[in-house]
Amino acid sequence: MADTNYDLIVLGSGPGGYVAAIRAAQLGLKTAIVERENLGGICLNWGCIPTKALLRSAEIYHYMQHAGDYGLIAQQISADIDAVVKRSRGVAKQLSQGVAFLMKKHKITVHMGEGKLTAPGTLDVKGEKGTETLTARNIIVATGARARDLPFAPADGKRIWTYRHALVPPEMPKKLLVIGSGAIGIEFASFYSDMGAEVTVVEMLDRVVPVEDADVSAFLEKALKKQGMTIFTGAGVEELKATASGVTAKIKTRDGKVESAEFSHAIVAIGIVPNTENIGLEALGVKTTKGHIDTDALCRTNVPGLWAIGDVTAPPWLAHKAMHESVISVEAIAGNHPHAMDPRNIPGCTYCRPQIASVGLTEAKAKELGYEVKAGTFPFIGNGKAIALGEAEGFTKTVFDAKTGELLGAHMIGAEVTELIQGYTIGKTAELVEDDFIGTVFPHPTLSETMHEGVLAAFGRALHI
Repeated sequence: MADTNYDLIVLGSGPGGYVAAIRAAQLGLKTAIVERENLGGICLNWGCIPTKALLRSAEIYHYMQHAGDYGLIAQQISADIDAVVKRSRGVAKQLSQGVAFLMKKHKITVHMGEGKLTAPGTLDVKGEKGTETLTARNIIVATGARARDLPFAPADGKRIWTYRHALVPPEMPKKLLVIGSGAIGIEFASFYSDMGAEVTVVEMLDRVVPVEDADVSAFLEKALKKQGMTIFTGAGVEELKATASGVTAKIKTRDGKVESAEFSHAIVAIGIVPNTENIGLEALGVKTTKGHIDTDALCRTNVPGLWAIGDVTAPPWLAHKAMHESVISVEAIAGNHPHAMDPRNIPGCTYCRPQIASVGLTEAKAKELGYEVKAGTFPFIGNGKAIALGEAEGFTKTVFDAKTGELLGAHMIGAEVTELIQGYTIGKTAELVEDDFIGTVFPHPTLSETMHEGVLAAFGRALHI
């Protein structure tokens, strides 16, 4: 019989799960990973990666339609949604196969099937060939989450979609309703709008991307409206019904009026539900909050030997947070002494057009917490590289503690800001102060110069505006 006793078992092979398995193997732990669907989990197969592939196609399509702005001629431009989706699925498949390769490289045993905790250190895996029992001194739960349905209108995959349906649309929507303006909702709104759909976004809170700084939200809403989207904030969908030819919706607007509207399709992006059902948590007495597993700073649950990481735990629900937690938990399991993660140093990125990236506190939150702040904003229109690229839309904003010079937060909207934010993230993690940023040489001409100017602006020293 095959050996089914391990030092560590990881339940779930998303970004948190597979990285945990790799780090454990690197540290010499005999490791197994359990996955019920596809290696790489939601992120690689149905989330982060394939959506970025779609958005890249939409970005190129947008540029082709505006070739004249760059002195180029492009005629009879059209898009093939089936080919766009095929490319996206190919990218996801390639990366999933890459995870399989990494499992073999690191001699990690993969068990395909449904995993369930049956006792401390024991996990049953129900696969195609029956059920096998695995044991380990430590188990990490990394089962992730799934899209939340509207209680009165569950997704049917035909007219009412979650993100999974939106990644493989049965047809190109003509008139699309997007419910929710978080990262997922806004990214799909941006993709389908750039591909030619008429898009309406409904957000129940008072502004789009409500977790972002208020200035970023206001700028994005203006940009999306300029692109042709209809935006309702402080609004809700009270009724949503699928028909043979489309979707009917009743939207309650900010002023309390209820408007009826017809759409070809709707995407529901109102949050997530943790995958904690039927994995044995109740029998072991694992503590949860609203379904999400409670953990300490090192990702330990209240049950000895049981750990949890990623979307199945507390927010923010981001792949890179899960990856970092995986390393922290495995280092702790191996007997090392890892640093706990500071949630204020976790960057967030939204890949709409224009892109959004941020880290740390918003200006409003910093003031709410009692900080005396210095905030500065530098517009992309003052940056030579942005103008040369034809991407002068956006700004960089920084928030500092006026007393200590600590960087409290950074907020960016514009071209490629998702690639730039890590500079501020490193600064926050290293506890740099304003003089460190001001004294750093930024290369010219680059978009990164907006980061330098954003710091200078907070202290009344901006040079190019």
